[in-house]
Amino acid sequence: MTAFVVGVCDAAARTGTLTTAHGTVRTPAFMPVGTHATVKALHPDEVRATGVDILLCNAYHLALRPGIDLIERAGGLHRFMGWDHPILTDSGGYQLVSLVEVATVDDDGAVFVSPYDGSRLRVTPEEAVRNQARLGADVVMCLDHPVAHGTAPDVAAEATERTHRWAERCRAAHPGEGRLLFGIAQGGFDSEARGDSARFMSALDFDGVAIGGLSVGEPVETMLAMTAASVAELAADRPRYFMGLGTDSELLAAVGLGVDMFDCVVPTRLARNGSAMTPDGRLSLRNAAARDELGPIDPDCPCAACAGFSRAYLRHLFQSGEILAHRLVSLHNITHLARLMDGARSAIREGRFTEFRAERDGRLLSMPR
Repeated sequence: MTAFVVGVCDAAARTGTLTTAHGTVRTPAFMPVGTHATVKALHPDEVRATGVDILLCNAYHLALRPGIDLIERAGGLHRFMGWDHPILTDSGGYQLVSLVEVATVDDDGAVFVSPYDGSRLRVTPEEAVRNQARLGADVVMCLDHPVAHGTAPDVAAEATERTHRWAERCRAAHPGEGRLLFGIAQGGFDSEARGDSARFMSALDFDGVAIGGLSVGEPVETMLAMTAASVAELAADRPRYFMGLGTDSELLAAVGLGVDMFDCVVPTRLARNGSAMTPDGRLSLRNAAARDELGPIDPDCPCAACAGFSRAYLRHLFQSGEILAHRLVSLHNITHLARLMDGARSAIREGRFTEFRAERDGRLLSMPR
């Protein structure tokens, strides 16, 4: 059975379903990030109630703490973390950018220095696939070598070629057993190189392909141009996954280009900093303006924060250092993005995605600065 089925298309935007061993993912889909096998401060049932179908966990961090062996003995990641729905695991390639000072790379693989105890972890493409399979991931990601924005073109080209060689090795190590393996297209910040990398990944017949190495500090216009160049060369019958995108306008722009899946730490990170995501933009609940506001964050939102609490109460919680503030606003922000994706799916099915996107972007632009 084909894992991914395209549903309705509205220009390049499209709906679809991705079938995994632990359930179906409706696309376009946003994945909350549970780096350490938890979405920060939230019970798995609460996360599921937001409307999301799938979570992302990070195999690199889990290999360092608590370790692949322990999670495997516990029955796999789903049982270990109490989430009986699809899980995608990132291989650790992103850490070659985010942890560049403690990571080294050669043609055989990557070596990471643990930020916890200074121990060294060497990961080859084959080990990256094998470790994620041992975790029990439904969707396994290839090991790749992204580069930071501003990297010299020759260095970016070398990293892309390494990503291609690693992808071939990952493909040969496909874990099977109902697991899906996604390749990751790179190409730096050159449109031609992006297209070439996407074409290369599509030819390897992965179960899906991610667009990696973007949203790392480049201008939005550059990010979208590189995304378009990648999508143009990706297979139409496989899911396309943009790694690390989580704001309303950029998500809808990428959906409009034909991207199906997204992840980002933005909703929970903003929540911990006291910011709520709304259709009209970000709302700072730490500001004095919220002190006397007795209405909810968003009167149309069904989340626990909006259903039972006012902006004034949430501000009080933040001012008092209460962890409930983080929990409630995290629930709200994830619900917000889940509803955004649900709205996009409905708009695509009804042939009005362009209007839906324009209306949402218009609300953001009209928000007072």
